[in-house]
Amino acid sequence: MDLALLRTFVTVHRAGSFTRAAALLGLSQPAVTSQIRTLERQLGRPLFLRQARGVTPTSIGDELAHKAAPHLDALVEITESGLDDESSLRTLHLAGPPEFTAERALPALTELTGEDGQGFALRASFGTAEEVLDGLSAGHHDLAIATARPRGGLLTAAPLCDEEHVLVAAPRWAEEAGPVQPGAKGVAALRNVPVIEVHESLPFVFRYWASVFDSRPAVAGAVIVPDLRAVLACAAAGAGLAVLPRYLCADALARGEVVALHEPAVPPLRTYFLVVRTGTLAMPHIARAHEWLLRTAPRWC
Repeated sequence: MDLALLRTFVTVHRAGSFTRAAALLGLSQPAVTSQIRTLERQLGRPLFLRQARGVTPTSIGDELAHKAAPHLDALVEITESGLDDESSLRTLHLAGPPEFTAERALPALTELTGEDGQGFALRASFGTAEEVLDGLSAGHHDLAIATARPRGGLLTAAPLCDEEHVLVAAPRWAEEAGPVQPGAKGVAALRNVPVIEVHESLPFVFRYWASVFDSRPAVAGAVIVPDLRAVLACAAAGAGLAVLPRYLCADALARGEVVALHEPAVPPLRTYFLVVRTGTLAMPHIARAHEWLLRTAPRWC
């Protein structure tokens, strides 16, 4: 069986569409379609069900993907590491959200990078949950940290840790808003406080409002910046309120640069997942990094 056909097949299976697979492979969509049809003729069975939006693997397609994908990933690992390389050093490609990856995962992994000749080189990239999971599925990363559990069987996820979200602002806004109570009274007290967020959709504020106040935020963001560390800096400078992970703002709270506007009995939580392609934990450097992160994560949040 042609390995190129298998590689195209696994990419389509992971991407869920011929169009996305073509972009990942650098091929035209007709070329991808032709290769899948060739493979289906060789096997004598359909591998995908064509739908209006993408494709769904048949049971035979799922079975083939689960058997073939780990071996193809291993071959890629061999070619990338180099057959003539005298060093045992391997490169670990990690992807995740910028703040959590920078503040927690990367410092933890650097403890392993040069350990007794058994370490690894480290490469990191940042993105949204969808971006890092797509990149992991396509083989661009070895490990991904995501705030969403992936579906399907080609990615395997393990809960990493839960982060607590805190509603914070500079002290002057706390004085102006006064005590913030649960429910409608709390929403009313915060109505005139500007909002700082990472996106126009106000994902952190929206989740907090729904969980704590059982309502939707009725204001637009005054400051939108796609990094929670910048959100914290703006909040400390007095730009308005923000919802932040406690680990990220704990020092600023201790110094009094920001204060918690509300302390609910049950604070909102968000779960991080550590995700790999199924089968790749057979590779020692990925397995060591995976085990180390799971072991050290409970003390992070």
